[in-house]
Amino acid sequence: MVAHTDGNYLGSSWLDILKCISQLELAQLIGTGVRPEFLSGPGHKPPDPSSKEHIGQTSSQSVVVAVDRIFTGSTRLDGDAIVDFVKALCRISLEELAHPGHPRMFSLQKIVEISYYNMGRIRLQWSRIWQVLGEHFNTVGCNPNEEICFFAVDSLRQLSMKFIEKGEFSNFRFQKDFLRPFEYIMKNNVSPTIRDMVVRCVAQMVNSQAKNIRSGWKNIFSVFHLAAGDQEEAIVELAFQTTGKIITELYEKQFSSMIDSFQDAVKCLSEFACNARFPDTSMEAIRLVRSCACSVSGSPHLFAEHGGMESDVTVTEEDRVWVRGWFPLLFSLSCVVNRCKLDVRTRALTVLFEIIKTYGDTFSAHWWRDLFKVLFRIFDNMKLPEKQPEKAEWMTTTCNHALYAIVDVFTQYFDILGPLLLEELYAQLHWCVQQDNEQLARSGTNCLENLVNSNGHKFNDETWDKTCQCMLDIFNSTIPSALLTWKPESMKTTVVIEQNGDIGVNRGILKRPNYQDNSINNSDVSLFNSLTIKSAVQLELIQTIDNIVFYPATSRKEDAETLALAAADMAGSGSLAECQREEQGMYRLLSSPHLLQLTECLLQSHRFSKAFNLNHEQRNLLWKAGYKGSVKPNLLKQETQSLACSLRILFKMYCDEGRQKHWPVIETKLITVCQEALEYFLQLQNENHREAWTSLLLLVLTRLLKMPDNR
Repeated sequence: MVAHTDGNYLGSSWLDILKCISQLELAQLIGTGVRPEFLSGPGHKPPDPSSKEHIGQTSSQSVVVAVDRIFTGSTRLDGDAIVDFVKALCRISLEELAHPGHPRMFSLQKIVEISYYNMGRIRLQWSRIWQVLGEHFNTVGCNPNEEICFFAVDSLRQLSMKFIEKGEFSNFRFQKDFLRPFEYIMKNNVSPTIRDMVVRCVAQMVNSQAKNIRSGWKNIFSVFHLAAGDQEEAIVELAFQTTGKIITELYEKQFSSMIDSFQDAVKCLSEFACNARFPDTSMEAIRLVRSCACSVSGSPHLFAEHGGMESDVTVTEEDRVWVRGWFPLLFSLSCVVNRCKLDVRTRALTVLFEIIKTYGDTFSAHWWRDLFKVLFRIFDNMKLPEKQPEKAEWMTTTCNHALYAIVDVFTQYFDILGPLLLEELYAQLHWCVQQDNEQLARSGTNCLENLVNSNGHKFNDETWDKTCQCMLDIFNSTIPSALLTWKPESMKTTVVIEQNGDIGVNRGILKRPNYQDNSINNSDVSLFNSLTIKSAVQLELIQTIDNIVFYPATSRKEDAETLALAAADMAGSGSLAECQREEQGMYRLLSSPHLLQLTECLLQSHRFSKAFNLNHEQRNLLWKAGYKGSVKPNLLKQETQSLACSLRILFKMYCDEGRQKHWPVIETKLITVCQEALEYFLQLQNENHREAWTSLLLLVLTRLLKMPDNR
């Protein structure tokens, strides 16, 4: 009677009343013949005849009706009283469930009932009620007893369906609060059965109530995000199936009402892609991310509209499509690249750049800055795998792939990206050539060549300054200086030196000692590897400069034609085809100071390699230590190709009427270089070395013959 008439004033006394009701229910169970061992511990005594009579009275109709009236009458309690009532009921429920022998779910059932009864309350009151009930469902849903968990999750499902049916006004977030226990249980319950049930409940909601879900989409994607990392195939499969339905079907029909959860959706897909146990799901998830790009592209206005957005106050209207749409989508793919095995990350990388190339024309300048910060993270040393084989694979595959793709994007959108990010790109290329990975280092110079040859016609003086500086930086950081200075830690044997040198052949004068007892240490092995890569990069860069100035393959064709002319004993003028090829190069776009800067760089490389090739003692030391295998090391290609390229540039400048102002400097340099070259050739004793210089001599002589008499 008190509970029924004065409920608003009971406060904490609800605990005593509800405890009494719980005990009544227990007595009713005894009265209906439930076996005593299910009701209490081993010390339980069978009731005497008089207590049986009292127990029988608890089952009378009047008592049952009175108890029911307390729960149905909870709708009449005011806002504070209903919260007190709910708190007390939850506490009694926990006590019932904690019984070690036979936990009871009477109060838990009543919680479900009063939730139904009170769902019609104003949102503010209902929110306070659910704050208490939600916490209770979190606890009960993670109970060690699966039967209790099952009942809790099923009850949650029924309540959620009823609640979602009511719909939700825009700018309200009650669904999000209501569905939060599903997330909690999914995250904290270790039972695969219960996690599977949570996913099934959420999937059922999507299938039957999608049109009424608003803020609840965030919870749904959060549950599927947790399911995505599961090891149980059934859980992953059902969660992914439902996510796929949302992306492919529901986005088409009701994207505007789901836009607030878009970031959660792509994060969820990213997690599916990163589950290494299900590779097919990973690939399909990446495909779905790609389809999300179509949704963003087709609805930029929806992101721009403020309605339904959270924490967008500081973001301008035109930036919302980037902050809420493009950036989360592209970032999720970059996460897949950084976390997954080779096949999946390669696919993610391909899709990432496909999206950028397809939709990049809609990106603002500051969006590109954000994006390139993400792209350059692919090369971040701190994020690379620790183990050497994995790191090498990452550099050879992913970094390599990303580098070429970035240069492609740069070329496609050079007008906006050039002024904005060229220095950062050059710094990245410079980083690549400094890595102890030959393929990535070579790719760095190849990408530089592609970038300049594709976009050089758009460069201004400042851009050429940066470009030439980049080439200089690469040259300076990849000169293998240690080739001239390396000494073994200890070497007991006397070194025999062939004074005439032996470039290109093994004359058998040197015999490699057996170093098994005194082998070179790991740091030397690492150094030799680094020196090999630096030598390769120097050679690549010489070719890169030649290809940039004169267009790829022009110089090789010219050398072949010169040799043919020499064989025919004639020195004809340059062919029309040769002139046209050269016109495709960047020579005419480069200023004289820039060309002279590159020439000096090439000559520096030439002098270094010449010094090494003449230092037979040092080359013998390296050969004995195992550098370059069974062949005595040399830098013959570097020596000849660097000089050939610098001579081509100087001769062309010297005959270029447009560069008359610089002719005195060019002439002095040309005379010095030609004189040094001829003097060096005349002192060469080794036949192979002299033979390697044949094309250089032909180059000098034919260019001199082609030169007008007045020059």
